[in-house]
Amino acid sequence: MRSTKRFIALGFAGVMLAACGHKDKDAPLAFVPADTPYVVANLEALDDDTRTALLAQADAQLPSQLAQMNAAADRLAPKDPDGARLLHALSAEFNGKTVEGFAQSAGVNIKGLSAFYGLGLAPVGRFELSDPKAFDGFIGRLETAYGKKLEVASIGAQSYRKYVFAASGTEVILATVGKQAVAALLPADVSPTMLREALGLDRPQKSLQDDGRLSTLAKAKGYQKWMVGNLDLTRALPLAIGGKDPLLAAILKARAEAVFAKTGEPVANQLQTSPSCLTDAARIAARVPAVNFGYTRLDTKHQDMRLDVTLADDISKAFAGLKVGLPGLGSVGTAPFDLSMALPVAQLRTFWSDQADAVVAKPFTCPALIDLNDSFAKLGPAMQKAAIPPFGDMLGLRIALDTLVPGKDSGMPTFSGRIVLGSNNPAGLLATGQMMVPALAQLKPGNDGKPLPLPKDMTSMLGQPAWLAMSDKALALGIGTGEDAKLADTLKDPAGDAGRMTRMHLSGAMYLNWLQLLEQKVDSLAAATAALNKSDEPPIDGDSSDEAAQAAANAARSKAQFEAMKAQAERVDSIDAEMHVDDSGLVITSQTALK
Repeated sequence: MRSTKRFIALGFAGVMLAACGHKDKDAPLAFVPADTPYVVANLEALDDDTRTALLAQADAQLPSQLAQMNAAADRLAPKDPDGARLLHALSAEFNGKTVEGFAQSAGVNIKGLSAFYGLGLAPVGRFELSDPKAFDGFIGRLETAYGKKLEVASIGAQSYRKYVFAASGTEVILATVGKQAVAALLPADVSPTMLREALGLDRPQKSLQDDGRLSTLAKAKGYQKWMVGNLDLTRALPLAIGGKDPLLAAILKARAEAVFAKTGEPVANQLQTSPSCLTDAARIAARVPAVNFGYTRLDTKHQDMRLDVTLADDISKAFAGLKVGLPGLGSVGTAPFDLSMALPVAQLRTFWSDQADAVVAKPFTCPALIDLNDSFAKLGPAMQKAAIPPFGDMLGLRIALDTLVPGKDSGMPTFSGRIVLGSNNPAGLLATGQMMVPALAQLKPGNDGKPLPLPKDMTSMLGQPAWLAMSDKALALGIGTGEDAKLADTLKDPAGDAGRMTRMHLSGAMYLNWLQLLEQKVDSLAAATAALNKSDEPPIDGDSSDEAAQAAANAARSKAQFEAMKAQAERVDSIDAEMHVDDSGLVITSQTALK
C-alpha cells in the first residue's frame, strides 16, 4: 500500500514538473529580450467570456479611435502625404467591421498570444496568426488603398515589407515569420543584427520567457495573465537620455540634418552627448525605478485594473504611514461624482524641500536636464511660502456632486453637492475667507457640523441655497436644495487610512453628463473660433473656403469622437478608483462595473 502511494505521488510530481517545464519555444515572449525596457503581453490565451468582454469594449471604442487615426493622418498629410495615405488605408480596413471581423479578414488569431516590447527603445509587436495567407492579403489591400506597393526587402531567406519615414530617419517593417506577424519601428539604416533580432531570426541570449519576470509580477500583484505590462525606467531612461539607443539616434540625426539644411550648424555638433547624461539618467531612475500594470479582474461586467509605480525607499516611507484627516478619504464615495484628494501641505512641503535641497547640492550636469536645476532651485522657496497659514494647515479637498446638468445654449451648468476643505485649522481657513468675502463675517459656525445658511446676496449669486458647516478638521460648503441635511454626516465620514492619497466614485449617468458638458464646451469654442476668423473680405486663392472646409471636417471628426465616447459611457454603471502609497511605492487601482 505504501509503495502504491509512493508511486502515485511520484507520478503526480512528474506530471506537474512536465507541465511546469513545458514552454512554447515559439511563443511571442520567447523572442523578447530579458533586458527589454518595456513590454505588454498576455501570458495565457483569453477564455471565451473574457474575450467577449474585451471585444465589446474594443468595438465601443473603435469609432473614436478611427476618428483619431484619420485626424492624425490629416495632420500628417502636409509633411508626409504617403504616410497619411497609409494611415487612412489602415483605417479603411475597419469600415463596416467589428474588431473580430477585422481580425478574421486579416488572419489574426484573436485566441492567440502576443507581445509588444522594446528592442532598446524601438517598439516591436509580435502576434500569432490564424491564417498567414490572409494576413498577406490584408497587407496587399493596404498597399492597394495606399496607392503603391510597400518596398519588399529580405535578409537571408526572410522577406519583409517596409516603409521609410525619411523626415524622422525611421522605417516601419511588416513580416510574416512562420505563424506570427511582426511589426516594428526601426532606424531607417537599421543594422543587420538589429533587423534579424526584430524579425526573430536570431533569438535573444536570454528571453523574457526564460526570465519569468512577468509571471512573477502577475502573481505578486494579482494581475490576470491575460495582460501584464512593465516599464523598466532603469533601462529606458539611460537609453532615452544617453544618446546610445539606435532608434533615438536615428531620429536625432534626421532632425540634426534638417537643422543643418536650414542653419548650417554641423550635425556632429548637434549630436554631442555628455557622459554625465548616463549618470544623471540613472540617478533619476533610482527615484522611480519601474512602472507595472495589469487587469486584476476582467469579465463581461467588470474591468478592474491596477498600476504600480515603484518608488525609492525614502519616498515611500514619507507617505506610506501617513494618515490624512480629510473626511471621506477613508471610505468609498456615494455621490454620483465623489472625489477626495489628500493634500497634506506640511508633509508635502517637507518632502519637496528635501528634493530641492538635494538637487541644489548636486545639480544635474547633462545638457538635456539642466533646466531641472532651475526648477528645483525655485521649488525650495515656493515650499517655504506654502507654510504660511492657513494654507500650511491644509489636509485635502473633497468634491461630491449629486447633480450636474449642462446648461442650455452653452450656458453655465447647474449642479448641487458639497465641497469639503480638510484643515488642521478650519477656523483660520474660515477667517481668511471672511477677510476676502466680508459677507461671510456674520457666520459663526461651531465645530459641531451644524449647517448655517449663507447670506442672501451670496446665494443670489449662486442661484440656489447654500450652507456652511465646520468640524475640528474640515470646513464644508453645501450648494443646492437639501444639501444642508447632508453636511453634518459628510463631516463625520471616515478620514484617510495609512497611505491613502485619493478616492473617486463616478456613476455612469454622471460620466455621461460630464461628456455632454465637455462636448458642449468644445462646440462652443469651435463656434467662437469660426466667428472670430470670419471675414467680410473676399477669399484670396480659395484660402477662406479651404479653411472653412477644414473647420467643417474637424467639427465632424470631433462630433464622431464624442458620439463614440458617449456610446461607450452608456455601457458604464460605475467607475471607482483609489490611490495609495505602500512600502513599495504608489498603487493606483480602478474598478469599472458595466451594465
